[in-house]
Amino acid sequence: MFNLVAYSTDPLEDLRSSSLPNKEQLIQARIQIANLDVIPPVRWLMWLAGVGKCLVPFVAQCDLGQTFQGAPVTDILPTAMVATVQMVTAALILAILFGIATGILSALRENSGFDGSFTVLSLFLYSLPSFLAAAMLKTFVAIGFNDFLQDPVIPIIVAIIIGVVVAIIVQSVIGGNRRKRLISFGISFAITAGMLLWMSLTGWFLTPGIGPIGIIVFSAGIAIGLTALLAGLHQRRALLTAGIVAVAGIASYFLLQPLFDISTPGTIVILAVVALLVGALTGFLVGGDDRRQNIRLGMLVALLIGMLILVDRFMQSFPGYMDDMSGRPIATVGSSTPGYDPDNMWRTGLDVFFHLLLPTLSLLTISFAGYTRYARAGMIEVLSQDYVRTARAKGMPERVVVVRHAFRNVLIPITTLIATDLGALLGGAIITEYIFAIPGMGALFQRSLGPGDIYPVMGYFLVIAVMAILFNFLADLAYAALDPRVRVR
Repeated sequence: MFNLVAYSTDPLEDLRSSSLPNKEQLIQARIQIANLDVIPPVRWLMWLAGVGKCLVPFVAQCDLGQTFQGAPVTDILPTAMVATVQMVTAALILAILFGIATGILSALRENSGFDGSFTVLSLFLYSLPSFLAAAMLKTFVAIGFNDFLQDPVIPIIVAIIIGVVVAIIVQSVIGGNRRKRLISFGISFAITAGMLLWMSLTGWFLTPGIGPIGIIVFSAGIAIGLTALLAGLHQRRALLTAGIVAVAGIASYFLLQPLFDISTPGTIVILAVVALLVGALTGFLVGGDDRRQNIRLGMLVALLIGMLILVDRFMQSFPGYMDDMSGRPIATVGSSTPGYDPDNMWRTGLDVFFHLLLPTLSLLTISFAGYTRYARAGMIEVLSQDYVRTARAKGMPERVVVVRHAFRNVLIPITTLIATDLGALLGGAIITEYIFAIPGMGALFQRSLGPGDIYPVMGYFLVIAVMAILFNFLADLAYAALDPRVRVR
């Protein structure tokens, strides 16, 4: 790669065509900075010697070369990596969660309307060019929603249409006979349309928040839903564990509001650790014979309720951020607002969120489809295995068959896909970063490759190589946790 870049570009082209009076001095300075008076193979050996210093611990002499402007590559790489990690982390997590969940539901409803609809949707998203997705997001999400916030009123017909669409999806997920489908359709339609009209009438979009009642309702729903999924509602100790953690989470919502006003990111990390410890301790004390399951349940309930409380606190800061942004919060370029320092971690977090919202959605549309198809194909294959038929023949509940037997084996090939995606995404999404002006790894590569600034380009490839090896190694270790036939020796 070093020689391909060196022989295919002219690093002095822009200076030779310049009309600056000190053109010769600038040319000589660039030759000295980039060692252009040395043939590329020897230059590569010199660069490799600098890379080798990075492997010597406690020396701090890592040398990856300098840019044409004289900035050390070791200084600009961390900044670019932070911007890329901020952009791809949420996209990857959401793609994994929603993609796997949708794929599994499609497999369980194979050849149904739900399966066919999401198959078409996933293939459409997978084939959608990233630049087109970015342009559509800028037009319909950024500009459209910012205009909507000037007068946030939802017409009744729009609320009805959205309610019908959501109700169709919900009833197809729940399944069952016609009566059960109609009931789920009616309930989901009434809740969705009613909520949208209520939000429109109360001005919720300008002063959003979950509120105490919402925290209580959603916390109870999280406790009951996770218990039903992981243990079954007939397990009293599991239900008690989730209930105790939910009550503790609701109480902490009211107790922590004054602390949130003076919180820092470190405070949130400490609170997260405490929440996980409380969930684990509750599961251990209440768990009985199945402590491991209840510890996991308690920690998951604590984590989700904690995230719910944080979302509510960010929402409380939205009106102030809205005023700071002159009523147009969703940004279309950059990773943050230049010079914006509100001295408030909540508004700072909202600023990063709204700047990275569109790039995240753009990456999500592509990654989501891949995980959906892998999860669907894997689940269909696993459900036809002998051990799954044996589990069903023994009379095990379908939840146990899917969650404990089939799902774990579906994750084995998906783990490989996640490792590959992590290594690739940390290298940056060149088109997405270019369109949204995100100063990440992809932008660094694109900006350096054109003029032949070889050392930042090689720093980019070095990061990709290290990440590819690292995450594939971690995937190999993850196989041992997922497959009892695999052991780490």
